[in-house]
Amino acid sequence: MSIRSPRVLPLRKDIDWTIGGRSDVARFLSVPHFSGFVVVRDDRVLYEAYASDFGPDRPQAVMSITKTTLNIMLGRCVAEGLLDPDRKIKDYLPEIGTGFAEATVRAVADMNVANNYSEDGDWFSLEAATGLRLSPDDGMELTIRSVLCGITGDDLVNRTGHVIYKSANTEVLGWIVERVSKRSLRSWLIEIVEAAGLEGSLHIICDREGVPHLGGGASLSPRDLARYGLLFARRGMGVDGRRVADAAFIEETRRNPGPSWPTPREGMYYSRQTTTDGTWIGHGGFGGQYLLANPDTGTAVVYMAVFENQSGDDGDIYPPLIQMMAKLAAGH
Repeated sequence: MSIRSPRVLPLRKDIDWTIGGRSDVARFLSVPHFSGFVVVRDDRVLYEAYASDFGPDRPQAVMSITKTTLNIMLGRCVAEGLLDPDRKIKDYLPEIGTGFAEATVRAVADMNVANNYSEDGDWFSLEAATGLRLSPDDGMELTIRSVLCGITGDDLVNRTGHVIYKSANTEVLGWIVERVSKRSLRSWLIEIVEAAGLEGSLHIICDREGVPHLGGGASLSPRDLARYGLLFARRGMGVDGRRVADAAFIEETRRNPGPSWPTPREGMYYSRQTTTDGTWIGHGGFGGQYLLANPDTGTAVVYMAVFENQSGDDGDIYPPLIQMMAKLAAGH
């Protein structure tokens, strides 16, 4: 599915050349996996750079950055009294399996649930449901929600003290949003795209039932990902003056986060489908992507990459990358 906006947020160049001269920035712009880098504040591009085979308008899969759309949707549902974060998943989805039924919406949103779903293996079922992998050998074509209902669990309490990252959580939340709001996820995404004022399209993969893959299925150009990030930097205000996200929910996301990320991401917490340190809000995406927004300065920073190693990713890149992006977003 592809969605465009009737109104585009124009971005004017106001380049700060000192950004490109910083050693911490230069490090990440010179690595082989680099694709694109954009720093925007309000409607100004403070800096941008691209690999020779990439560009500002070329879409790239942003993977799990897609999850942040749920922060917008959940915030609105909570603000409008449609959703209570402290109620259990089964209250909204009575057909859900034991892997989520007894967990609260808040715990699922904060990646704070222990069940039998594994991001290292069961993720493949979600990929098969959205056409990224072949269907099982038995020929049964999966759907996102059939996979969710098949996830099992017993004691769902997270006793690790850290994030238990599961993309299935995002898909469960999307299902709840659709049910309590009585609006399709397609309708929600159209509203978000229009509020961001994207110049190109938001492309997102869907399963055979038309359910968009909110756990990691979106593709955006670097500039449009920056435009999207500005929604958080503006505390939910869209380009047309309408509020697409709830400002109080965004503040609660920053100030009252869920579990912490383990070493080496000390000082970072998972909160309502985002990562935060109490100031900025962000999220990574498989392959080296990161989006970071600072509502205090109105700044969004985008980094895009494509790892070409066997795993397709490198977890060690993220702590120093996030640190660099956070400093820029804070104006340091």
